Amino acid sequence: MSDKPWGGRFDAPTNAFVEAFNASTHIDARMYAEDIAGSRAHARMLTKQNILNDDDLSLILSGLDEIEAEIEAGKFEFLIALEDVHMNIEKRLTDKIGDAGKRLHTARSRNDQVTTDTRLYLRKRTDAMMLRIRGLQAVLLNLAETHADTIMPGFTHLQTAQPVTFGHHLLAYLEMFERDVARFEDARNRMNQCPLGAAALAGTTFDIDRHFTAKALGFDAPTANSLDSVSDRDFIMELLAAASICSIHLSRFSEELILWMSAQFSFIELPDAFCTGSSIMPQKKNPDMPELVRGKSGRIIGGLVSILITIKSLPLAYNKDMQEDKEAIFDAYDNLEGCLRVFTDMLPDMTVNKEAMHKAASSGFSTATDLADALVRAGVPFRDAHEVVGKSVAYCIRESLELHQMPAQACANIDARLSVEMVQALSVETCVAARDHVGGTAPHQVRLQCKAWQQRLGDEHA
Repeated sequence: MSDKPWGGRFDAPTNAFVEAFNASTHIDARMYAEDIAGSRAHARMLTKQNILNDDDLSLILSGLDEIEAEIEAGKFEFLIALEDVHMNIEKRLTDKIGDAGKRLHTARSRNDQVTTDTRLYLRKRTDAMMLRIRGLQAVLLNLAETHADTIMPGFTHLQTAQPVTFGHHLLAYLEMFERDVARFEDARNRMNQCPLGAAALAGTTFDIDRHFTAKALGFDAPTANSLDSVSDRDFIMELLAAASICSIHLSRFSEELILWMSAQFSFIELPDAFCTGSSIMPQKKNPDMPELVRGKSGRIIGGLVSILITIKSLPLAYNKDMQEDKEAIFDAYDNLEGCLRVFTDMLPDMTVNKEAMHKAASSGFSTATDLADALVRAGVPFRDAHEVVGKSVAYCIRESLELHQMPAQACANIDARLSVEMVQALSVETCVAARDHVGGTAPHQVRLQCKAWQQRLGDEHA
């Protein structure tokens, strides 16, 4: 049992299957850089506080440098018997430098060490995730500006509702992803406190300087309560919630791309590089990437559900159940980052069928609301106008006409206040252009929004 950091209490070795089942090395080895960074900061703090001497510090720092180089060169062997990344690195350090390596763990526990490493790692990954979202926003912004005048049907209940511009539709997703960035940023800010020094659960008897280690590792401050420091994973819950919501936005967008690419819509064509064919039907071009992104959302949401259920009944402080936290968040981040990359690389080469969009927007009575508005402007109460237009639509369905094709006599028969000039003035272009207010779909408003977004995203990168 000499290879176990806790072996002194035990007489019999760990069951071989239990040893493998207990290990998290295959999951947390990716945090090696954060673990080494935390150990460097801890060692410097111990030396500053005269708990370690300068010779020990020099050996520890040089040993950690060598270990980091070994890992990055692929020459480091992570052993399951050592359970996790922390003990693998500590054992290798002790093998290299002897007793100085054994002194490194003074005034800390794996409990505060693992949550510190996890926060450091997720802080870095969250920064990268926000940049990924910003990259997708830039792509959407370019498309929105290009298609500020491209008219398409807007839908409610997947039924034609009112005409909108494709640029306006794309800007809706830009807004959603902006809130995703804000959620990640908010969770990151709340996470950015340093648990190191909380030790197992109650703090330590040594005279440590937690502000020193917090500053050295780029945290805003040390955590305020040692029990809370090691026993909660709400920062992972928050990040998984942000990832889940972002994945839902991508999933909804995916669903629209899948519909729009179908023969029944023919609104868009995705690039060949992001589609696949059928092994039996030679005509098929399947939108596999949007479908896979749509499917990945379930996996990411599953990670959130997993951590919520894992933590919900745990007493304070640390429990082994918490080892399950990293697999969920790492998998979610890996998959969300992949989904964002797919969209960012795929959308610039998407072909937009403006004619099909315009034709679809011009049918299905998408201008009905504008006809009701015209009646209201002529003095007809809105509820009466609503009924008049409803009767007009019913007439057009029977006669296989669009509203703007109604003859004068039909208008008069339905209601004397309905003029043929009103129906003939209807067009998707005038309907879209009329919605020229903040948040509206008019091309003028879309261009104003694009300009504002260019300024906003430009300032982010300045």
